[in-house]
Amino acid sequence: MAEKHVKPNFSPAQASDIMMRLYDLTTSQIHPLPSYDDQNFYVSSTNGNDYVLKIMNSEDSKNQSLIEVQTFAMSFLHENGIPAQTATPAVTGQLMSLEELDCGFGRQNYLVRLLSYLPGNTISKAPVTPQLLFETGKMAAKMDKVLQKMDRPNIRELDRDGLIWSLSNLLALEKYMYVLDGEPLQEVVKSVIDLYKTTVVPNYLHFRKCINHGDFNDLNVLVQPNNSGCYKICGILDFGDMNSGFYIHELAITIMYMMIEHPNPIEVGGAVLAGWESELPLNEAERDCLYVLVLSRFCQSLVLARYSVRMHPENEDYLMVTSRKGIHILQDIWKLGKQHVEKVWFNSAAQQLNKVGIFCFGS
Repeated sequence: MAEKHVKPNFSPAQASDIMMRLYDLTTSQIHPLPSYDDQNFYVSSTNGNDYVLKIMNSEDSKNQSLIEVQTFAMSFLHENGIPAQTATPAVTGQLMSLEELDCGFGRQNYLVRLLSYLPGNTISKAPVTPQLLFETGKMAAKMDKVLQKMDRPNIRELDRDGLIWSLSNLLALEKYMYVLDGEPLQEVVKSVIDLYKTTVVPNYLHFRKCINHGDFNDLNVLVQPNNSGCYKICGILDFGDMNSGFYIHELAITIMYMMIEHPNPIEVGGAVLAGWESELPLNEAERDCLYVLVLSRFCQSLVLARYSVRMHPENEDYLMVTSRKGIHILQDIWKLGKQHVEKVWFNSAAQQLNKVGIFCFGS
């Protein structure tokens, strides 16, 4: 999470200058895109191509090795049939450039990349049907399976033990709990953290390791309708939270964010789980911890969004997109309880998998 005055604040005119200087491209249209820690611009060039100019925040720009791995991962996924963005080389031939620039906070170093622009709408703007949820779970599993095959000299950069958004670091939320002082939600979050300590932590030895995208959410997945009117995934964005994690983390994150977009959130888990297990069936420990990990991601999103708004009140509308719906979903799913929610999810997943002739553990 970018602290105050770390997130860049460049004007479209400055971004156009960067396009010309680094990429020898003249912009015909440019406007900012929503972002969390970094600054993104949609750019249409006079060469007929569209791009996303991504300017990293000054703190994350310090770790060029990590960003290089993320950039390589995007290309690796693209080459293996996963619709991820790819980086365009600068005139120097480099895929990223460290630039000393001033956007109002004095001269600081910002890492700049020019990424391919993927057409489509975010899944938040599409009808969230059982079929689309199935495809989302399936794509998340396929993505992690491909990432697990990736090799790179500096791949250990993804061992991000201090990453606040990693589900392995849920206990780090305890130092941010003050942002919920006086709210009933604070007690729910504390209870989820306690349950995580007693049920998830002892099971980590049994989780299967992998590389996670880490933020497979409703604003980072693009979709387009096909000729029959069904929506298909056509793009995956934002690899800034990539980390060495566990398959079950990616599934929990995917379920949580898809719940935000559904009129009856509890129904989401079964369809996403079915899609995931069509590619990668869960083991017993992973199944037993899924409910708590989904709640844990809700807690991360709600608490860290409140903290970020304190740092960047000017970005409140974007930062609180998930929180406004998520508060009520977290409270409802918590009240329903683990046994009830798991029964709904696992029975629904088994039914969907049986329809397509796939039989997984526990179905």
